[in-house]
Amino acid sequence: MRILLVRPPRIKQAITLSDFMFSEPLGLEIIYGALKEDHEVQIFDMMVETKSLRAKIKEFLPHLVGMTSLCIDVVKVLDLCREAKETDSRIITLVGGTQAYLNPKAFYDEGVDHIFEYTTKDNLKDFFASINKGDIHPIDGIRSRALAYKSTGLRGRNEYMLPDRGSTEKYREEYSYFGYKPAAIMEFGTGCQKVCDFCLRWRIEGAEEKLINLDLTKNDLRNIKEPTIMFIDNDFLCSDEKLNTFINLVKDLNLKKNYIMYGSVKGIIEYEKYLKVLHEIGLKALLVGYETFNDDELSKYHKSSSADDNIKTAEILRKYGIDVWASFMAHPDWDKKDFKSLRRYIKKLKPQITTISPLTPFPNLPMYRTLEDRLLYSMEDYEKWSFGQVMIKPSKISLREYYGELLKTNLYVNIFINKNTEMIKKYGLKNIYRVLKGSIKAVKKYKALMNE
Repeated sequence: MRILLVRPPRIKQAITLSDFMFSEPLGLEIIYGALKEDHEVQIFDMMVETKSLRAKIKEFLPHLVGMTSLCIDVVKVLDLCREAKETDSRIITLVGGTQAYLNPKAFYDEGVDHIFEYTTKDNLKDFFASINKGDIHPIDGIRSRALAYKSTGLRGRNEYMLPDRGSTEKYREEYSYFGYKPAAIMEFGTGCQKVCDFCLRWRIEGAEEKLINLDLTKNDLRNIKEPTIMFIDNDFLCSDEKLNTFINLVKDLNLKKNYIMYGSVKGIIEYEKYLKVLHEIGLKALLVGYETFNDDELSKYHKSSSADDNIKTAEILRKYGIDVWASFMAHPDWDKKDFKSLRRYIKKLKPQITTISPLTPFPNLPMYRTLEDRLLYSMEDYEKWSFGQVMIKPSKISLREYYGELLKTNLYVNIFINKNTEMIKKYGLKNIYRVLKGSIKAVKKYKALMNE
């Protein structure tokens, strides 16, 4: 069977971190790796491609088109599935990805034949056996239109299988993380015990932290050609076992690469003893969710750290020469004084890069139910849920003023706080230009929203 795996194009109106972090479609590479022995498979990355899906279908003549999805992609994915059917009515369409896991009902549509809530070796094998026999029957993790999208009721999670990095060879020069280009992404372990109230990741992967099979990880590391690897684990600094395993693996394989990771404030403080050696073997930057300057808010978010812990973390990472890519969430109850306090706080922390997003209580989170009566958009306004647009009505200042403060704060940190000289020295003018270009695009989008 000829199978076309598709990543939909960027939603132009959405404010997302894709302007700064443009990663490979890891989920599709994993599916490619699982299917390539028995099928002819291609990945079509529409974030890079200029040709239409219709043109690609006419060229490749697939029997099946599979789409990955985030919340903001729903409308586009449905359009693409319908386009595939219009191009060739015999094409089987399926949708997977984060949104299919969190809200499969979003894809109940005549253009979608099957929805993969989660993917494993077993349900993939079952699915293709049923397709070959023309026998559509209930399969765990899969909802089929022919069966009125009914579920077997068995919940599950995506199985991390060995991705085939060669499947995106033609696109790999485009994949980047801030100034690091090209860059690969991979996962070393799944789950997160921090269970922060605003976070989707632990709800998708579970609260139990587990290492991915070590043999699989070794093979994956050997296959990565890029000089930089971004580990997408929710919190890399979470256990002695994990950190010792990683350090020993890098040394055993004699890897000479740059590493970027997510690190919690709690993890950085608790596992400081590993930072020196991590830096020596290639750790360049940690993405740290400081979130806010306000201890009450940190408590409500279920963060296991304080505003003073944030400052301690910043000092620790400066000591070891590890860059900080800091993220903050602007609460809808902030006024102008709060935004001013945030700017002062960021100046004290002195991160290399800072991103500030409005607090987004994603559907399916407890926070959503708490703030639902203040939503500016409905659950079905999928393209708004980009973690960049204001979703909750501000309580103390007008929406226009709120966007104005977000804009002012983003400009302030980019001009006065972010370490532009350091970045130019480390990443080169060309890559710094790319990051600044992303910042300018975000500024333009905020200005447009202020005038709506």
